[in-house]
Amino acid sequence: MKSKQPGHRIGQALVVLAVISIIAAACGSSSKSAATTTAAPATTQPAATTQPTATTPAAATTSPAATTTPATEAPPTTESAIKLLDTNHDGKVVFGIAAAGPSDDGAYYQAVVDAAKQISKDSGFADPIVVDNIQAADAATSIGNLAQQGVDVIIVGASEIAEPLPDLIAKYPDIFWYCNCGAGFPANPGLAQSTDDGGEIGYTAGYATGLKLKEKGGDSTVIIGCCDLGFEKQAYMSFDLGLKAVDPSYTMKYVPSGAFPFDFDNTANATAALQTAIDNGVDAVYPYLGGALKPVVQAANAAGIITMSAGSSKVCTDGGGLKYDIAVKFDGGDYVKAVMKLIVAGKFKEGDTKLFKVGIDPEPGAAICNPTPDQKAAMDAVYKKIAAGDLAADFAKIAAVAFAPS
Repeated sequence: MKSKQPGHRIGQALVVLAVISIIAAACGSSSKSAATTTAAPATTQPAATTQPTATTPAAATTSPAATTTPATEAPPTTESAIKLLDTNHDGKVVFGIAAAGPSDDGAYYQAVVDAAKQISKDSGFADPIVVDNIQAADAATSIGNLAQQGVDVIIVGASEIAEPLPDLIAKYPDIFWYCNCGAGFPANPGLAQSTDDGGEIGYTAGYATGLKLKEKGGDSTVIIGCCDLGFEKQAYMSFDLGLKAVDPSYTMKYVPSGAFPFDFDNTANATAALQTAIDNGVDAVYPYLGGALKPVVQAANAAGIITMSAGSSKVCTDGGGLKYDIAVKFDGGDYVKAVMKLIVAGKFKEGDTKLFKVGIDPEPGAAICNPTPDQKAAMDAVYKKIAAGDLAADFAKIAAVAFAPS
């Protein structure tokens, strides 16, 4: 268990870091942030449980003024932040990032890495130390080695590599541990974490795809994933529910392309699966992938079919040379930035879990790139419906099936 005094000191230091980050970014926060909640323990699964712009979610149509430091207080300096965060007294602050997939995947894993790098740059800290492509079986060794490299904060990018965290937290109590744990990881007094709801995000992705099919013509979608894990089932079942809410005749097929249990990077299998779907006349693809995402999107662009992101919120404005029709947002980088703001507000502490909710928090959920007025109105209505809990019973039924013991 993390010692109380070091944890309290790090918590104060992150407040300073967050203020610096917010001032540097000059960005506002949603006026409808969800309260911090404690997630129930979940079966082991990656953070891309839902797995993620141009369209603003209904709950965030108006952005408040940027967060600023009260006029009675001088803004914190880089020097003061370094002094507070420098737990090993080496004169610098270093983030350690543990990623389950490639740090340049253009999707979920890269989003977390890029956010940590930007926060470090804006705050005058040292470059983060990134360890990527960590296999679940090697997580204890890889993250343990990272903890020994002089890092002050460790960001774990997925719950698929989070299993050894209780032991690591006890062994390295002075490090601030944060996990972007998707569907959730058992609560730990030494671990701050963020989660989201795969059913909510999957439904918005399916609904957005249905609207694009209605606009462009066509009626079929293929979802290419790994190996039919529980969170994948939750994603495609809720996607299908949202798709059929637009038109009951629309169809969805899920195709696994990786080796069990967490192979979202098998480019050869994923692109072959897409080509088979294209040959069969598919009209849209949801590449629910990590390292294999970019090649699939490239092939989808060449075929002229509807495609979308899996995590990144930025693809509508910056697709890295690729064209996206929809951003399916569960962006770990956005979550990291939002958590920093909650720390500043005193609403997020060690041991807490932040549940990102569609329609309440601006970060999660699908958004159509360059939507028509009718499409935007339809998506806004869906966000409001989810936020009101109108579909909660449906999502609960899906989760019960998806995560049922095998």
